[in-house]
Amino acid sequence: MRWREDKTLNAIAELNEQSDRSLLIVEDDKPFLERLSRAMETRGFSVTSCDTVSDGLAQIGKSAPAFAVVDLRLGDGNGLDVVSALKKKRPDARAIVLTGYGNIATAVTAVKMGAIDYLSKPADADDVVAALLSTSAEKSELPTNPMSADRVRWEHIQRIYEMCNRNVSETARRLNMHRRTLQRILAKRAPR
Repeated sequence: MRWREDKTLNAIAELNEQSDRSLLIVEDDKPFLERLSRAMETRGFSVTSCDTVSDGLAQIGKSAPAFAVVDLRLGDGNGLDVVSALKKKRPDARAIVLTGYGNIATAVTAVKMGAIDYLSKPADADDVVAALLSTSAEKSELPTNPMSADRVRWEHIQRIYEMCNRNVSETARRLNMHRRTLQRILAKRAPR
């Protein structure tokens, strides 16, 4: 626990050296959005919050922030669209993606679109700050538990789904699976 406090203090000290502390948070879970916004403000960020993709894109159009925390699945679209628009408008921006539906395929897609990290919900504010301010030289810790067979299957389905540009019918054809079965699998959370 001690190293975590040191890491958080180092991240806050690094933030104080930054001249632009603007942060955009795009999250459709209102209570989580409010908690995270308050927590990030207390850590020195100048926070703007939105709860839809369209609001996030509009905010980026007005003024692209230096940092962004974006939920992957939003009510009106995909949070990766916000990350992509931010990186086009401001290539030096640092964005992370939060999701309750974590899988390898979407993590890879998020990083390819310009996100610097990918965190599973519920994410602690200290973890978010550490991810936003981390340097590429730092390595993440290896997982202590290997994936279950169900999880590996789910990851494979998600990878094919992303390769098919999130087209359910095409994914079902490639996996030789009924479309409705695939839709039920995609609607569920990832197995442990």
